Amino acid sequence: MKTFRTTTALLFLSLSLNLMFGQNPKMDGYLFAYFEGKGDGDKQEQIRFAVSDDAIHWKALNGNKPIVSSAEISSTGGVRDPHILRGGKKDGFYMVATDMYTRKNGWDYNPGIVLMHSDDLINWKSSAINLEETYPEKFKNNKWVWAPQTFYDTKKKKYLVYFTVRSYDNLKLDFYAAYANKDFTAFESTPKLLYSAKDGAIDGDIIYKDGLYHLFYKGNTKDENGKEIKNGIKQATSKKLLGPYEERFEYLDAYADQNTTVEGSSVFKLNDSDEYILMYDLYSSGRYEFQRSTDLYNFTTETESFTKDFFPRHGSIISITKEEAKRLNATWGGVPQALLTEADGTFPFQSTGNPIITHKYTADPAALVENDTLWLFTGHDYEGGQKGYNMKDWLVFSTTDMQNWTEHPVPLKITDFTWATSGDAYAGHVAKRNGKYYWYISTNWNGIGVAVADQPQGPYKDALGKPLLTNEDCFASSHAWTCIDPAIFIDKDDQPWIFWGNGVCYYAKLKDNMIEIDGEIKKIDFEGLDFTEAPWVHEKDGTYYLTYATGFPEKIAYATADAVDGPYTYGGILNEIAGNSNTNHQSIVEFEDDWYFIYHNGGIQTDGGSYSRSVCIDKLIYNEDGSLKRVQMTSEGIAPVNE
Repeated sequence: MKTFRTTTALLFLSLSLNLMFGQNPKMDGYLFAYFEGKGDGDKQEQIRFAVSDDAIHWKALNGNKPIVSSAEISSTGGVRDPHILRGGKKDGFYMVATDMYTRKNGWDYNPGIVLMHSDDLINWKSSAINLEETYPEKFKNNKWVWAPQTFYDTKKKKYLVYFTVRSYDNLKLDFYAAYANKDFTAFESTPKLLYSAKDGAIDGDIIYKDGLYHLFYKGNTKDENGKEIKNGIKQATSKKLLGPYEERFEYLDAYADQNTTVEGSSVFKLNDSDEYILMYDLYSSGRYEFQRSTDLYNFTTETESFTKDFFPRHGSIISITKEEAKRLNATWGGVPQALLTEADGTFPFQSTGNPIITHKYTADPAALVENDTLWLFTGHDYEGGQKGYNMKDWLVFSTTDMQNWTEHPVPLKITDFTWATSGDAYAGHVAKRNGKYYWYISTNWNGIGVAVADQPQGPYKDALGKPLLTNEDCFASSHAWTCIDPAIFIDKDDQPWIFWGNGVCYYAKLKDNMIEIDGEIKKIDFEGLDFTEAPWVHEKDGTYYLTYATGFPEKIAYATADAVDGPYTYGGILNEIAGNSNTNHQSIVEFEDDWYFIYHNGGIQTDGGSYSRSVCIDKLIYNEDGSLKRVQMTSEGIAPVNE
């Protein structure tokens, strides 16, 4: 027996309290065990994991790399067709797989199967069974031992392992089965015939419902000469686990009457639902699809597809708890955020470099420091690889050490502003005043609005019911998107100011209530100014710094003044063109005696870009004369350097 362990935080090594006390834990997500169908052929036949919160949208764990090495768990060097099972006795998890390495040995021979057990889904013990060597009288001259699966027999309280066998002496594909021993390292006795379909069968999957055992498998139909004329997913049923099974000759999959071939059927029940999913591998076309049923007899006729960032071959799915999802994420990463959120809706994560946020696409950062906490407010590019700006809400994050972060529930959406018919949630800025928090947002061509909340994480609500500023206030501009990118600065006299604009930099005073303009709207102009957008004002040692995006693709430039309203003197380029992004948008704050330059780029590969951006952080350094050193974008950011 071999044991394979992965380092995991002690917090995640114990089983849940629900399991300890014998209760049925609440299932919140799904785990998919599969082998890969694309990429380096020598690395495909290995076990991988993916996780989903809805059984439809999947994310590969461990960067789609194997969770264990096939070379160490198998006798051939490869494994296929992994089947995973939650223990029926609350005794961990069981996994079996075909011991086969076609890339090296071809399709003519595989000796047996691999048995695996884990207490926590992370650390797996394994054993390989060679049928011909172990049971030479029964399985002499064996050719194939394919697609094993495990079923917990509630009456005998044992685990039945079943699989398809073909020998060189008998090319018929039949299912054999045997009970595993207590250690799940071998069989108790010689496997016996479980089911023999009329024209052969592979890839069986047994599920129990309403007093019947349903055996789904890939079957076929042959003519009188033994030639296959049809194949697809079929079903047999039995009142007993060990049979006899009654063959049902109709095909269940949507492709049985087409040229598209399918295999690797697997059935599982959705969490908190009466629906079952029949999924299968469209191996000749590289797709994975499924159909639905509530009775396991009648399935939807229209197929549905998984959304995934990997290319799975024959695999299986179990339900998992949030605790288990967190344990998987702590070890391999990649678990969807919905399964990692706390009861209050917050999501803790760590920043290990730039971009600092990698689970979502974020842009247009604005930071606010209050006591020992830095609050980071961002825009939200909805997806990766976008062809245009798709921004419908804003996000808020917080940290006390710049490494450990918390994402809070979505605090503000564009639909919270009924007047914002553009539907565009563009850049914003949050300021604190009179015990409340004011979020100034831009909406593309509808203007700048204001939302208010009692705490920085929100929720926020529209403070005016109309725009604070519109294009009509931008007297020196002519294009529709000029009234964007608000930035707030409160000076030493406690006077709030607002800066904004595209193409022209406008500014004005705000009244003490923070929702009215106080006096005349003016524009900033000075020699060397080439203003595009994204103004930001901060002050240090009596000098006022105006930073802004310049040119296109955008760089960040800066200017200095002795007063917040100028006159400003051009200081030079502060930050070069953001990597893989035409825009840049900065926020500058002091936190814990250090100054930080917060910006966005398109740095998440491979789907980052000008419309799928990511917030980054690097240090801001002042020269002795008060000028600013050019900010060098780094992959490491402000993450601790490993000595």
